[in-house]
Amino acid sequence: MFREVQSNCWDAAVRLKECDACRVRTQALSTVPVMFGYEAPLAAALDVSRWLNDHIAELCTAYPGRFVGLATAPLQDPLAAITELERCLSIGFRGVQIGSHVNRWNLDAPELFPFFQRCQELGAAVFVHPWGMLGSAEMPAYWMPWLVGMPAETCRAVCSVLMGGVIDRLPRLRICFAHGGGSFPGTIGRIDHGFHARPDLCQTRTKTPPRAFLRDEKSGRPARFYVDSLVHDADTLRFLVRLMGHERIALGTDYPFPLGEITPGELINSMGDLSPEVRGRMLEGTAREFLGLA
Repeated sequence: MFREVQSNCWDAAVRLKECDACRVRTQALSTVPVMFGYEAPLAAALDVSRWLNDHIAELCTAYPGRFVGLATAPLQDPLAAITELERCLSIGFRGVQIGSHVNRWNLDAPELFPFFQRCQELGAAVFVHPWGMLGSAEMPAYWMPWLVGMPAETCRAVCSVLMGGVIDRLPRLRICFAHGGGSFPGTIGRIDHGFHARPDLCQTRTKTPPRAFLRDEKSGRPARFYVDSLVHDADTLRFLVRLMGHERIALGTDYPFPLGEITPGELINSMGDLSPEVRGRMLEGTAREFLGLA
């Protein structure tokens, strides 16, 4: 037993009713991360991926403009994952959702690079969602795997992609990290300091400091990757805007789970110190750009 779920996890009519109630015109659909199947034998994982992707494709076809698809792929075999990605893009998907690691591979693993390279070539958006949280066995109480481990898991993914040289080598890759980048924004000072303090450990695959991937205050250039807005705190979101640039923050809801935003966009809309243009970009424009819908 993992979790009881309601029909809004799979019933399009329920989803559309709840979207309408919250004034959400378009929703990006992706599978629940526990269904990634990275630990399964390839044949089984590929079969489940195809089944999940076909279901999403059916919903996007049945409700054009209301749903946008992000595929899942069996990344334990990157070549098979590329084949499934290509199939999904050919039937209308805008990109792929992947986990924050693939079994023992972090996202900088050489084995995964051809997959990211193909995503760049095809213009596929890559949405990274945490799963298999760090330290879960050591902190089972108080929902800490989700409250502590999940942000750390996302930070692990961000650091792997930046210091692993993935974005340096693939500058046109559109990659977004869930939940405001997890604990990465709050620990960027430590991470960047460590990059300079221990070049023997941190600069083995790139000489570009982590801060160089973030917003350039002098030029106004936004960050070189995306995050979503799901941080549940106005001051944290303000900090994220300064760190990333509002052009790199997309509305995230974690719908329909308890850690999500109950009314999508409520936090952004509550921040009167942000201009209507900035709020509009975060509520819609950034997501459209990331998904290639702009």
